[in-house]
Amino acid sequence: MPNFEYETAAKNNGYISVCGVDEAGRGPLAGPVCAAAVILPSDVNIPELNDSKKLSEKKREQLFDVIKNSAISYCIAYASVEEIEELNILGATFLAMERAVNGLSISADFALIDGNQTPKGLQIPSQTIVKGDAKSCSISAASILAKVSRDRLMLEYDNEYPQYNFKKHKGYGTKEHTDAIKQYGPCKIHRMSFLKNIL
Repeated sequence: MPNFEYETAAKNNGYISVCGVDEAGRGPLAGPVCAAAVILPSDVNIPELNDSKKLSEKKREQLFDVIKNSAISYCIAYASVEEIEELNILGATFLAMERAVNGLSISADFALIDGNQTPKGLQIPSQTIVKGDAKSCSISAASILAKVSRDRLMLEYDNEYPQYNFKKHKGYGTKEHTDAIKQYGPCKIHRMSFLKNIL
């Protein structure tokens, strides 16, 4: 289970306000990529906090409000389909992460980033942690905020484009989704660069 080991180490090195950063939606064929940054109090106890991929949708929904109410500060940010096409998915992911960190109402002076690459435009010192959402409480909290926020947005898109059934697969490349793209063609929230092998 995630803990505060990395946050504590950063604070022992003189940093005061440590945020965790994670993203959701790098892999789907449709919709934006979402990132969240979260600063948690070091004494907070959120039972069942874990990597969002290891939690049920119902549990993520329950933890979403708990995290928002417990956090010292949090920010959820996006990079659009147009930005994904312009920058590529990695560049757009970094942009969303930078927006999340910069959007914190209480600024962070150190960031713990899930993965093995640091966003190029990040303006504070940082540390990357592979599988960080299963190791750091702050990153785990960020992963849940990003995942739930993006899933909710895809439910809204499902109302607009019901023929793709976004509410079920959230834009990921399931057989049902790819079959729908072949039948109806892409819509404006599809990432055209991701569809080359389908169309």
